[in-house]
Amino acid sequence: MRVGELSRRSGVPIPTIKYYLREGLLPPGAATAANQADYGDEHLRRLLLVRALIDVGGVSVAGARDVVAALGAHAGDPLELLGTAQSAIAPRHRPDRETPDWQAARKRVLALIVERGWLVHPDSPEIDLVADTLTTGGSLGVEELLANLDSYADSAASIAAVEVGTVLARPDPASQMELVVLGTVFGEALFSALRLLAHQHESARQLGVIEPPQENPRIPQ
Repeated sequence: MRVGELSRRSGVPIPTIKYYLREGLLPPGAATAANQADYGDEHLRRLLLVRALIDVGGVSVAGARDVVAALGAHAGDPLELLGTAQSAIAPRHRPDRETPDWQAARKRVLALIVERGWLVHPDSPEIDLVADTLTTGGSLGVEELLANLDSYADSAASIAAVEVGTVLARPDPASQMELVVLGTVFGEALFSALRLLAHQHESARQLGVIEPPQENPRIPQ
């Protein structure tokens, strides 16, 4: 298909497709003339993946490029690919990791992993991300939420079991790898949105509201 057809089928504007090509997010098509190329279904699939990463997942162009590269480099290694996808959506700003508070937070996360018997490498960067959150939350005075770390871990474990099972149920490695990426990015967005809905429900329920609110509710401050 020509780039116009690729644009029509994907819903991605031609200038954006050309930008993705320049940035290496989309492999070049088969040249048919000086300024023309043909694209196949694999280009359409990759284009939709990139668009989802950037538009829905909020991944940067650089992060999307890393994920696309990892799809090729780690096609048979879901753990490496998962790490790349997680890195792409990880926060870029972090607290000072040399303070006693941060070191104590990291030890707390490691203790939780050991208590639960989770098969996680002790140098996993996600351990540091949880410690970042605990440290920042402590400095902002939200210890009440952080005291519920086990509840958050319970929810995370339940969701992870479903997501990993869904990936392994796919019939071929290529589609499994795509779902690893999309599940990481979409799962983050989906869970965040559902959590906000649950907050609305629980705020109303615990405040004794018996009818669904007619307007968008606001969580009490």
